[in-house]
Amino acid sequence: MSKDPNGGSRLDRVVAESQRQRQEREQGYRARALKMYPWVCGRCGRSFDQRNVHELTVHHRDHNHDNNPLDGSNWELLCVYCHDNEHQRLIEAARGGGDGGPAGARGATHNPFAALGDLLKGDGDGGKSP
Repeated sequence: MSKDPNGGSRLDRVVAESQRQRQEREQGYRARALKMYPWVCGRCGRSFDQRNVHELTVHHRDHNHDNNPLDGSNWELLCVYCHDNEHQRLIEAARGGGDGGPAGARGATHNPFAALGDLLKGDGDGGKSP
């Protein structure tokens, strides 16, 4: 790996610059979103103020952090918990189950309420009498 004159590697410089640009980009759209929207989580409805606004995140609806239209149409404010949940759901759906199981695993097939309709019809025996 090549060294730059300041003693670091070129890769280190590229990574540091990329992180700096990401932070600048995030601060830009975060500041706009916080001015544009009420400080309320779009999922759980929790309200925020100056003391805890750091727990309110900007979620990109299309999951593309470079898609930042000036009207804010790709953003929603979510608390850190709902934001983590949203991304976890996306990961689980990509794995193929949506239920947290391994990829290709089938969900439950048993329906414990299958005979509930017969029970509620009123004869009390689940529809088993002649």
